[in-house]
Formats: sequence, C-alpha cells, structure tokens
Amino acid sequence: MIDIEGKYALVTGASSGIGWDMSKILAGKGCNLIIVARREEKLKELRKEILEEYGKIDIKVFSLDLSLKESPVTLYNQIKKSGIKIDILINNAGYGIHDYFIDILWKKEETMLNLLIMNLVHLTKLFVKDMVKKNYGFILQVSSIGAFQPTPSYATYAAAKSFVLNFGIALNYELRETQVKCCVLCPGVTVTGFQETAGHTNKTLFSRLTSMSSQKVAETGIKGMFRGKDFVVPGTINSINSKFMRFLPRRWATKLAAWAMGSPK
Repeated sequence: MIDIEGKYALVTGASSGIGWDMSKILAGKGCNLIIVARREEKLKELRKEILEEYGKIDIKVFSLDLSLKESPVTLYNQIKKSGIKIDILINNAGYGIHDYFIDILWKKEETMLNLLIMNLVHLTKLFVKDMVKKNYGFILQVSSIGAFQPTPSYATYAAAKSFVLNFGIALNYELRETQVKCCVLCPGVTVTGFQETAGHTNKTLFSRLTSMSSQKVAETGIKGMFRGKDFVVPGTINSINSKFMRFLPRRWATKLAAWAMGSPK
C-alpha cells in the first residue's frame, strides 16, 4: 500500500456498500476523507464509526444528489473553497434498474445515466486536471462485471458501465507519462443494497455462486488502484467470466448474461 497518511480522498456513494467500506479502508491507512451521498444521516453515521475506530481523521460530509447536472461543479467549488486538494478520487455513486427497457420510465433512466456517465466524467475532468498539475493522484472508477457483455434486463445500466470501463482504461493510458493513475473496478454480484434498489428480487444460480462481500470488493479495488492496474475484477469466477466473454459471439454472450441475471418479471 502506498503511503496515503494525511492525503485527502473523495469518495462518492459513501453512505453504504462498497463506498462505505472503501472509506473505512482508506481511513485505516490515515487518509482524510470527503464522503458524499444523498443520505446525510448515513454519512454522519459513517463519520462517527470511523472516528471511533481510527481516531483523528479529518472527515468532511457532503450531502449531495450527484445525479443533478450542477452537482459536480458545486462539489468541486466547495472543496476548492476549503483549500483541500484531492489526492484520491473514487467515483462509486450509482444504481441499477432491473427491468426490461420498454418498461422503465424515461425520467428514472435519465437520472441513472446522468449519474453513471455524465457526472462521473465531469467529476473526473474537474479533479484530474488538478492532479496532473501536481503530478500526483489516483482515480478509481466503479464499473461492473456487466461491462463485458450486453445484459438484458440491465440494458442501459450495463451499457453505461461498459462506457465507464473503456473511458477509465483510455484515461489511464493518456496519463501514462504522469504520476496520476486511473483504475476501473468491475465487481460482480455484491452484498449491498444494490439489488434491492434495482428491484432485483430473484436470486439466480449465478448470483448465489459469485456473490461477494462489499468489503472484499472494496479491498480489491483499492489495491488495484494503488498498484496502477487499468482495471480489476474481484473474485475468481468473475475474473474468468470477464475473460471468457471476450471470445464468445455477442449473441451467445447476451444469452448467457440474460440467464445469469434472470427475468425481471
């Protein structure tokens, strides 16, 4: 682990799951935190838990809906005004919708896509420029195992995560002459509130075989980021699956993904 004591990490989607555990891992290494999510009470709970466990860590709480167009600039300006320089950016905020494309209300889908794509890119653009100026920084983009193939019943979510994967890998290559690194984390089924939020109630054989704890996924992402990996896939089965899908015809890969996720009806 690179020495990050006294550095500042910005973690979005920190109120639960992977973002919660990433925040605790970083705090355990002496890293100061800016934690962001909509649920202020959960962020304050996380802050209290970290301070009780690790002692004097500077933790700032920002209650913000990152799906709103103006949120990235609002957050960036507030952090700049405080004089804090972000050393680690973790774009973890997001959610999925488990349903057929024609049955999803556009407003709900638009909000999801703004969060997963537009505002993730905007936050990255704002903070990576400062990192390059000081020639130091780490970025972790949270994608999904769904990024490796078309996924029926998660059609736009998986497509958005494919964008995140390719964007992150391309950015990491562009930054190769600097000391700024960008890694993409591609988790599979993780024990968080994701499936409940997505309306995904049926547990398929695939989900039962591959399900991982959010702590393990968070550890894999943090390690991959500091090791300079362009992307990491937590879990042996998930890793094998992501490689296997590259060699399958798209039609077959799509059928397998549909089976793995199960019908939303």
